[in-house]
This record gives sequence, structure tokens and C-alpha cells, in this order.
Amino acid sequence: MKKMMGSIDSYRGLFNLAGKRAIVTGGSRGIGKALAEGLAAYGANVAIVVQSSVDRAEAVASEIRAAGRQAMVVQADISDEAQVQRMVDEVVSEWGGLDILINNAGIVLPAAAEDCSFEAWRRTMSVNLDGVFLASRAAGQVMIRQGGGVILSVGSMSGRIVNWPFRHAAYNVSKAGVHMLTKCLATEWAEHNVRVNAIAPGYIRTELTDEVLREHPDVVRDHWAKGAVQNRIGEVEELVGAAVWLCSDSASFTTGEVVTIDGGLTLR
Repeated sequence: MKKMMGSIDSYRGLFNLAGKRAIVTGGSRGIGKALAEGLAAYGANVAIVVQSSVDRAEAVASEIRAAGRQAMVVQADISDEAQVQRMVDEVVSEWGGLDILINNAGIVLPAAAEDCSFEAWRRTMSVNLDGVFLASRAAGQVMIRQGGGVILSVGSMSGRIVNWPFRHAAYNVSKAGVHMLTKCLATEWAEHNVRVNAIAPGYIRTELTDEVLREHPDVVRDHWAKGAVQNRIGEVEELVGAAVWLCSDSASFTTGEVVTIDGGLTLR
């Protein structure tokens, strides 16, 4: 990052992502869709990676193109090493490089620990943790050759706390692993000018949480909302500002951080 001169005008480009080439995994809906659109709003070209919801990803890509940015859709299973490498290769072939990776794709398979099958445990780890490692490694190799880049992973407050009374140990452990992986990669790749950070959302309103709201409104009202000092759950748009900041030059001295965005739920 060029040193700022200290004038008001010099700060106007702090969040400029014009021309940056970005990948967003799981970018067809929910948090991923909001982050993809947020990056595009600040000038980035965005590749949306999905395993199955191609039609929805194409709709998001069309919105991004309509806003004057470039967009592409890549179908890949991020838990598969060969598919992850193909994903990165396709983007680099199309755009000549890669500047930003957002690791957003993830799953949750709720189960009490004593009832959690090893298959469910391994599937959770393969997507939520192995997938972040595979995508980060493939993107990191490109960024190291380029001389820099940014990786941002979507962790969770569940990587910091056991958010009782819900039982999903596999999910919690996978997200705690994402947080530690973030710190490790940030340390190893700082010498290559690759910054690695994460955000840790609390309860955010998405299609998944809307299903819970319809079926178990008491859970959202008495646990999710009341657990936060702001007495509500968050919206996906409330994650975009932190993501744009961490992906832009304004965060040039920030790496290895896990930024919690949970309405104050983990304060008490």
C-alpha cells in the first residue's frame, strides 16, 4: 500500500477494489451472495463458485454484470482437491490472475455428539475446514507468484463459543479450525504480501434461519435474538462492510485477525 499523504482526498480510495479479481465460494445465496455483490459494488470482478445451484449463481452473476463488472460462474465441490484446483485455474485463465479469495461455502449438520455419525463429522470437516484449506492453498500459490493477495474466510462465533442449547460439535470444531488456519496462513504468507483474515458472524438471517424462524420461532426469539446485547439477529448486509474493508488496501496492516460480528452475543 502506498503511504497516505494525510489529506482528505487521499482517503477517498481506501475501499477501492476496481479491477480486483475475486472468487467467492458458496456465492449464490445468503452471506456469500451479499459478499459477492459487496465486492462488485466497490469495483471487483467476481467468480461465483457453487456445487449445485448454478441457476442461482448465474442470476447473481447477471446482476454483477448489469452493474458494469465482470462475473463468471464456476461449478466445483470445494472438498475435492482436483475440483478446487480447476476452479482456481479457470479464474486465472479467464482473468490472468487472482487478487481476492472469500471462503464462504459451508454446511451444518446438527446432531448431539453421541448421535453424530462419523460420516456426518467427516462431511462437515471436509467442506468447512478441508475446503478452506484446499481453496486457500490453491489461491495462495497464485498470490505468492503474483507478489500479493487477500484471503478472507467466513468463520463463526461458534468457533469461539459453544452456543448452547444447540448441539453441533462438528460445526463448532470446524469453524474453530478455520480461525486457527487463518492465523497460520497469515503468519506463513506475510512475507509474500498475502493477507489472511476471517470474519466470525453470529446469528444472521438467511434462508436457513428463516426455516428455523418458521418452524421454531421460540428458538429465534428466546435464544438467538436475546443472546445478543442488541436483542436481534443480524442481516447479511451487515457483514459486507467488514469484508470490503478486509479485502481492500484500507486493511493493509491487518492480517491474522478474526473479526466477530454478532451483535454482542459473545460479550456475555
